[in-house]
Amino acid sequence: MTSTTADVWLPFPADEIPGLPDAFRYRRWDGEDEFPADPADCVFYVTPYMKSQEVTLRPLARMPRLRVVQTLTAGIDHVLGAVGDLHPGVSLCNARGVHDASTAELALTLTLASLRGIPGMVRGQDGEEWRFGFYEALADKSVLIVGYGAVGEAVEDRLAPFECARVMRVARSGRTTVRGPVHALAQLPGLLPEADVVILCTPLTEGTRGLVDAGFLARMKDGALLVNVARGPVVVTGDLVKELQAGRLRAALDVTDPEPLPAGHPLWHAPGVLITPHVGGSSSAFEPRAKRLLVRQLTRFAAGDPLENTVLITR
Repeated sequence: MTSTTADVWLPFPADEIPGLPDAFRYRRWDGEDEFPADPADCVFYVTPYMKSQEVTLRPLARMPRLRVVQTLTAGIDHVLGAVGDLHPGVSLCNARGVHDASTAELALTLTLASLRGIPGMVRGQDGEEWRFGFYEALADKSVLIVGYGAVGEAVEDRLAPFECARVMRVARSGRTTVRGPVHALAQLPGLLPEADVVILCTPLTEGTRGLVDAGFLARMKDGALLVNVARGPVVVTGDLVKELQAGRLRAALDVTDPEPLPAGHPLWHAPGVLITPHVGGSSSAFEPRAKRLLVRQLTRFAAGDPLENTVLITR
């Protein structure tokens, strides 16, 4: 692709991304009401980051020359349905690798904070209370990672120094890694009763939507911790609330369903829950890694080479 009249839409100013190829005309658009140029001239669309689905999809129908949709998220559920309506030959690429470190860091933060009772200590500090007690360690715990892709692997990287008794891995299909077996999703029911901590890293698909339902939760051992850094709809919220209110399970959630979690929702004040506002990828690690990905992708696109992280090509 070498056209000098083709537009690339970016959510960052092009002059802040060193190394972009000169083959394109760069337009900055991060979801504002006004488009930066005629969408009909766009061939490579980098979607705005953490904007609503309505905003993200708005220009797509007006992009007849579009060749690539590049998300800045690992999950593509917010664009997948609309991309299917585009003309044939459009590549959809995700941002695999951009959020691994940041999301894995938060998964460990949520796990450790929940086990060591940090939320209660913060509330105690607010009230000038010395909440001394006996708290759980991650050491000697069995951890189950559900969704062993790039993020799941990064989570295990960070679990390694914590002396866990066992790390179990589950993905859509089984395989063997240097660290040990990755179990197929069909084996999940038998693994759940063995886990002290279950960390969800799976993408949101039709196969994982509602995966964590009443049956899944019932198989978890008493007192186990559920950590969700995947997507909110992977968990059936009502079923989780019942378990939390009963005091049988605990949860640490970076994502919820619905999201944002509305005021008055029972999940806010359920016992044993720690909630962060979907900030797994929103850290200082995001922007430099996203920009490096865009340079690689656009350099490949300009040269006519295969793109990284291609999830599908429309037909």
